Amino acid sequence: MTDTDVTRTPAELLAELTVEEKAALLDGSDFWHTEPVERLGIPALMVTDGPHGLRKQAEGGDHLGLANSVPATCFPPAAGLASSWDVDLLRRVGEALGRETRAESVSVLLGPGVNMKRSPLCGRNFEYFSEDPVLAGDLAAALVEGVQSQGVGTSLKHFAANNQETQRMTVSADVDERTLREIYLTAFERVVTKAQPWTVMCSYNRINGVYASEDPWLLTDVLRGEWGFSGLVVSDWGAVNVREDGVRAGLDLEMPSSSGAGTQRILEAVSTGSLSTEDLDRAVLRVLELVEKARPALADPGTFDTDAHHALAREAALQSAVLLRNEDRILPLAAAGGTIAVVGEFARTPRYQGAGSSQVNPTRLDDALTALRAQFDGSRDVTFAPGYVPEADPDDATGEAARALAAEAVDVARTADVVVLFLGLPASYESEGYDREHTNLPPEQLDLLDAVVAANPRTVVVLANGSVVNLEPWQHTVPAVLEGWLGGQAGGAAVADLLSGVANPSGKLAETVPVNYRDNPTVGNFPGEHGHVRYGEGLLIGYRWYDAHSLPVAAAFGHGLSYTTFGYSDLRVETRGNSVDVHVTITNTGDVAGSEVVQVYVADVDATVFRPDAELKGFARVTLEPGESREVAVELDERAFSFWHSATGRWVVEGGEFGIRVGASSRDVRLATTVTLPGDGVSVPLQLDSELEVWLQHPDAAAAVRERIDGTPWAGMLFDPQHGAMMRAIPLLRLTRFPGFPITETELPGLIPG
Repeated sequence: MTDTDVTRTPAELLAELTVEEKAALLDGSDFWHTEPVERLGIPALMVTDGPHGLRKQAEGGDHLGLANSVPATCFPPAAGLASSWDVDLLRRVGEALGRETRAESVSVLLGPGVNMKRSPLCGRNFEYFSEDPVLAGDLAAALVEGVQSQGVGTSLKHFAANNQETQRMTVSADVDERTLREIYLTAFERVVTKAQPWTVMCSYNRINGVYASEDPWLLTDVLRGEWGFSGLVVSDWGAVNVREDGVRAGLDLEMPSSSGAGTQRILEAVSTGSLSTEDLDRAVLRVLELVEKARPALADPGTFDTDAHHALAREAALQSAVLLRNEDRILPLAAAGGTIAVVGEFARTPRYQGAGSSQVNPTRLDDALTALRAQFDGSRDVTFAPGYVPEADPDDATGEAARALAAEAVDVARTADVVVLFLGLPASYESEGYDREHTNLPPEQLDLLDAVVAANPRTVVVLANGSVVNLEPWQHTVPAVLEGWLGGQAGGAAVADLLSGVANPSGKLAETVPVNYRDNPTVGNFPGEHGHVRYGEGLLIGYRWYDAHSLPVAAAFGHGLSYTTFGYSDLRVETRGNSVDVHVTITNTGDVAGSEVVQVYVADVDATVFRPDAELKGFARVTLEPGESREVAVELDERAFSFWHSATGRWVVEGGEFGIRVGASSRDVRLATTVTLPGDGVSVPLQLDSELEVWLQHPDAAAAVRERIDGTPWAGMLFDPQHGAMMRAIPLLRLTRFPGFPITETELPGLIPG
């Protein structure tokens, strides 16, 4: 490659490409590389899986994670990282991921995934952040900023409405535009507008019947036209349906290699005129621009510090864990005392990441049993019994071997001062490619729990799972529950730090844990039938649903305990047009240092459309020493108060009163106030057949209509307290045809404001 080749701009290179080379550049050269053009010095770029760690496979890799990959730091998957509610942590994890990606001469890391956790049964929930788009979007934006600060790109995925694994390649997500905009696109929008990922990955599924890979409204009108995305759109692996339709819609790069099929379709479409050269060149230019961004890192890959990244993975696991329950302050475990019985194979053989294309080959792996023994070395005895086999054959779950393991665990528990029982989901319970059948822990683990608690009520449960599990009714039989999620390669040591009090839990749930799976909003609408899944719950995803129906929950969205306590005081708000600055003072009222996540929810007190009871619109994390106070500020922009106005096709803030609720979870509101905002002054566009009530509410037409009606016999009928509402619901056009109505059909068009 010559210096001249390197310094040519993407536009100059585009001008020198043949049509055949252009078409080839829009196809992968194999599973993980783009197509090079050697005569012009255009290199092949390598992309890899791994939202929570680099998964670079050897040449000829299989994509699904079955082949070996290079060692890399395995951070907690998104389900855990999201529970940190810590944008600074996510940015630092992103920086580490970027350094490792660059060191391996990989140009794009395929992630993060910001799809909403619509149902707890989605098999890939471990790889997604939250049921809330604001939380998911802000955390993912920080991760993207961190990765891309190292000179390598990200691929925001899976765009869009990819919320299940069942029929994920073909299912049509049938969802109204307001729900799509407010819930399922918002996280993508926040990442694109805040962080500009180098690439966006389109999803497999259809949206309202149209494949995401060939949807111009999604890939061009919204993504690029409205949000200002300037990068490249790549297909999910195998997501292309009709290649030339995809190029026309805004899908630039097909991955993996189509073995020439996609290239040939593009060439045929260009030759027949069904695909314009402008559409072809636009997509090719985006590929060339991606290559240009990647060149500096390819020329200077750099190195990374394995030990430092492992330490960061441990910090991430610490902040991801959520203390759900801690009765009688059984945690942290005392530094000295009687025997600690550790029960459960997951303590010795950790389940630390999800299954499927995101599997990482860790640089090292900590287990909780070894870490606990090191923590209490010389001060407390730590015994162990495996209790169960994680991937037990259902036919053997109650067999002789299983009974022997349970009996051994009971014996160990009975003689201990306290039991730490490690439970969780086997890898086969949750994976890319299929959805879960239920939210229960394995039955043999639940039986073991009952037996251990009967032998020793002082039992602390530690969970390892990538998706929520049923906590009821068993959580009330134990004094403490620590949700460790899938903790990454350092999760075992992190759990030991938390149990022993070396670290203070600070995680908050990024998703609601229902009392029972059947309480969740997607029952009856998940995973769909006959190729369609109806998003019948609309806006009411996650906590929005449980609040709207006043349903009890096992653990609320945003919930998480600490070894200290926090006081909230001095709430004040400052309005700036339709934006609001929220200020609140947080005080550590306990005796150990700790971190609190301040959550700000907004309620529309008097909306003309249905809105959820309250929605998360901002948050901030603060770390305080005992007795320390600090003012926390959270900025709420106009979007925090707006909804998607279907009639006008835009975001709207309605003037009026809004509630500001500040608290420690969606159901632990500590302080509240109201603000009055001017709004946008929006009015629904009038049509000839608009209902009379709509005309009477229109700021520019109401006076003229009332003037014609007032003083006529119709006034009494239309504004009668009992029957007037029924009459005003009639379209004005039809009323003009009633005998004697004071407005004629020919006059009506003149009353529509110009």
